[in-house]
Amino acid sequence: MSKRKRKTGTMPPPSIPPVEAGIVSPIRLVPANINKPPYALTGDPGNSISSLVRDGDEIKRMEKAGEIAAKVLFEAGSNISPGITTDKIDEIVHEMILSFDAYPSPLNYRGFPKSVCTSINEVICHGIPDSRILQEGDIVNIDVTVYHEGVHGDTSVTFPVGEISELDIRLIKETRKSMELGIEAVKPGRPVNVIGRAIERHAKRNALGVVREFIGHGIGTEFHSSLQIPHYYDPYASTEMLPGMTFTIEPMLTLGDPSAQMWSDNWTAVTRDGRRTAQFEHTILVTEHGARRLTVLDDGKAPSDLIFS
Repeated sequence: MSKRKRKTGTMPPPSIPPVEAGIVSPIRLVPANINKPPYALTGDPGNSISSLVRDGDEIKRMEKAGEIAAKVLFEAGSNISPGITTDKIDEIVHEMILSFDAYPSPLNYRGFPKSVCTSINEVICHGIPDSRILQEGDIVNIDVTVYHEGVHGDTSVTFPVGEISELDIRLIKETRKSMELGIEAVKPGRPVNVIGRAIERHAKRNALGVVREFIGHGIGTEFHSSLQIPHYYDPYASTEMLPGMTFTIEPMLTLGDPSAQMWSDNWTAVTRDGRRTAQFEHTILVTEHGARRLTVLDDGKAPSDLIFS
C-alpha cells in the first residue's frame, strides 16, 4: 500500500517508554463441566470446515454467546484504571466467562496461554496478559471471545487508562468510527471488500494507518472460519455477503506506519515505528437489510459505550 507522505515533524512520537513483557502467570484452569472447543486440549483448531452461513439455531446460540462476550467486556472495561495489571484483567475475564458456563475462546487456541488479549499502546493485537501495571496515559485494547453452546462471540474495545492525550482520544474515536462505517457497508449481495474500502477511506481522511497483517474473520462454530474480511480495499476480496453470514469487523488503526512486527513470543504484534494503535471489534450477522451486531447486551448497548460517552 502506498503511504501518505507527511511533513517532517508532523509525525507523532513513538510511545515512551515502549511496552515490555512482564511475568506471565500459570494457565488458568477450566472445570471439567464446562463445554470446551475441540482445540482446548490440543491447541490445534484443525482446518476450517464450517459453512460460511449460519442456520437459525446457530444464530440464536451466537446471539447468546455475543451477549455474554459483551457483558464480560463491559466488566473488564469498568475495571480499567492506573495500577491494575493485565494479568488481573485476565483473571476477571476468566472467572466471569466461567460463571456463564462458557469457555474463554483464546485459551490454548494455537497455544495462546491466557483467556483474553490485552494490547497496550503500540501493541496492535494479541498481547498476552502479564504482570505489567497499566499506567496513567496508556491505552489498552481488551479482546474478549467466548465459546458457549458450541459457538463463539468475539468483541473488543480500546480503553483509555486515566487521562490520555488528545492525539490518543482522536485515535480511539476515529478507530471506533471506522468500525461503524465498515458495519454500515454490509449489505447482502455486496462483496466483502466494501467493508475495507469504507474503513480505509475514513482512516486516510484522518491521516491514520490501517494494519494489513491482521484482518476480520468468519466466526460461528469455529473461532476462525475460512472467510476473510480485510480492513483495507482488496479487489480480490470478492466473496459475496449473504444473509446468515457471521464474521468480525475489527479494524486496527495507527498514528504512524501501520507495518507490524512480532515479539519473540510469536503472539504479540507491535507497530514497527513504536507509535500507538487502537482497535474495535464486533461480531456481526448479515441480514436481509444489512448488518446486526451480535456482541451487544439485550438492550442494544455495546461495551464501547463505556468510553467518551
